[in-house]
Amino acid sequence: MAIIVKSRRNISAMQDAAKINVEALQAVDEAIRPGVTTGELDKIAHDIIVGHGAIPSFYGYPSGSRYPYPATITASINEELVHGIPGDRVLQEGDIVSIDCGTTYKGWVADSAFTAPVGRVSDEALRLLEITESSLYKGIEICLPDRRFGDVSNAIQTFVEGRGYNVVREYGGHGVGRNMHEEPHIPNWGRKGQGHRMRPGMTFALEPMVMAGSPQTQVLDDHWTVVMADGGLCAHFEHTIAVTENGPEILTKWE
Repeated sequence: MAIIVKSRRNISAMQDAAKINVEALQAVDEAIRPGVTTGELDKIAHDIIVGHGAIPSFYGYPSGSRYPYPATITASINEELVHGIPGDRVLQEGDIVSIDCGTTYKGWVADSAFTAPVGRVSDEALRLLEITESSLYKGIEICLPDRRFGDVSNAIQTFVEGRGYNVVREYGGHGVGRNMHEEPHIPNWGRKGQGHRMRPGMTFALEPMVMAGSPQTQVLDDHWTVVMADGGLCAHFEHTIAVTENGPEILTKWE
């Protein structure tokens, strides 16, 4: 499948979805504290998205699946890498929690994620969050016309591994636009000079997933939650990006 190039008007429509997505994520971030359940965080995001006349992109995804995703956000705690299903679990002092959220508005999708500390956390956890978020921006810096997607993957991998951490192998970024998942798949590891060349109008979500230990993962019996096989800490940050003639534009940038 070809990579879909968007017009400036298309990107503006994606920005409208992104503003709603950012509002939901910021509200969730403000509510994260010991004693709050992940289900309560999910309701906050859901109410904001629906209140704007938008649709939670994750809910019911993928259509027709035997196990469609049952919530608005994913909430992944400590050793949970991605796709954690929110519910009755209570956040504890010292946890870290990754929140991922997608919003569909007037047919366009925005997708973004962050990992936050719950109360006071260890220095190890804080450094993991810092490295993961910084690696996202290292990747974004490379999102320029005529650069290749392998250059982006390599920038993320080199930054992370150079600081003693690992990147996940099975999951990565992806194109986004009319659909939540479009071409191309963008690994968080790779070689320079590989993959398609970037062109103005390409839009995609970059999402480094970084772990302190082994990059091996497994999926729990709920068919969604991905955990680290060694039980180690992991973190996840994501932005929806547009390539422009003037460089990368972060559509899901927080104020």
